[in-house]
Amino acid sequence: QLQLVESGGGLVQPGGSLRLSCVASGNIRAINTWTWYRQAPGKQRELVATITSGASPDYAASVRGRFTISRDNLKNTGYLQMNSLKPEDTAVYFCSANVVVLGSTWSSRDYWGAGTQVTVSP
Repeated sequence: QLQLVESGGGLVQPGGSLRLSCVASGNIRAINTWTWYRQAPGKQRELVATITSGASPDYAASVRGRFTISRDNLKNTGYLQMNSLKPEDTAVYFCSANVVVLGSTWSSRDYWGAGTQVTVSP
């Protein structure tokens, strides 16, 4: 049973910072890709950042230069460092991981966290 558990959301003032974490647990052989999405009330889910093994991170234009995606392979954890936060960043943030499961012969599947609320407000 593979699951992703998110943490780090909360309330922060504009200009502040938060770091989101997403811990994957289960029979993990490898994690190919970490992706962060967000969904604000009344809006569609949008891709925020993604990082794939052997490739450079990619970011939505709205967060490029402010957010940094990273990973700790030893901890099976993905991170999203969010700096210079704006009210427009308020949303539920979801992590997703493309995971190679033990015994899968290197086929991979996407798994999702439950989301964590980020609120940017004075």
